[in-house]
Amino acid sequence: MMNQRRINDILRRVLFYFLVFVIAVYALFPFYWAFSTSFKTENEMFRRATYLPQEPTLKNYEYVLRDNTFLVALRNSAFVAGATSVLSLMIGSFAAYALGRLRFRGRTALLYIVLSMTMFPAISILSGLYSIVRELGVFGTPFALILTYPVFTLPFTVWVLTSFFKGLPAEIEQAAIVDGATPFQRFRLVLLPLIAPALVTTGLLAFVSSWNEYLFALNFTITNPEYQTVPVAIAQFSGIDALQEPIAEIMAAAMVVTIPLVLLVLIFQKRIVAGLTAGAVKG
Repeated sequence: MMNQRRINDILRRVLFYFLVFVIAVYALFPFYWAFSTSFKTENEMFRRATYLPQEPTLKNYEYVLRDNTFLVALRNSAFVAGATSVLSLMIGSFAAYALGRLRFRGRTALLYIVLSMTMFPAISILSGLYSIVRELGVFGTPFALILTYPVFTLPFTVWVLTSFFKGLPAEIEQAAIVDGATPFQRFRLVLLPLIAPALVTTGLLAFVSSWNEYLFALNFTITNPEYQTVPVAIAQFSGIDALQEPIAEIMAAAMVVTIPLVLLVLIFQKRIVAGLTAGAVKG
């Protein structure tokens, strides 16, 4: 009986790790294929499909890193994504504090309304946002993106941070009140440091979402190519040679854009996991 149970445990464990392996291969293979393709020459890429570059070259990366348009787009993306993350955290933390710690009528309904904003496809609100940025006079500038990207970064930020604020013990804030702290002091000095994992999680995810966004970036900077972000710049690559399909160059640019994000996730992975799991438990 014990042997049979032990065999069953081993089989379940083997099946579990096999499924993990299959999922990992399924998720990581596109990234590997893009990385491998970025080192291939045009002739090799169209001659036959290979899992490893037979004639590895750095020419694609040299083209990308010497392309001034791409470097400017990289700077624009860093500025827009960073500013959007800061703006989302500033506004989202105040909203989450009100929804998570204050008691007022309609609070739950308001929270679900905020969450429902993520259900609208970006294309459905594009025309309205287009009119807004034209009226504000920021069309064709990075500020058009900074003002519109919170439309899809704020709902997630508010939702996650609200669950954290709800989970904080009331005694902590009560002790601060006894010590004479003002509402803003309680928020800034007491509560915000306690939700640092959530701030890192939501800030990084907002950064990644803004960094990868294409539709708004294409439409709101179409008149000023010098303000275009990386996804738009990559889509408009013309290649090293004339009449060329710049697949390898696009893959090299994608690696240059993706690797910093991967490094950020690896650096902050503990805080990201802590933020997501703690929010799920406390919410």
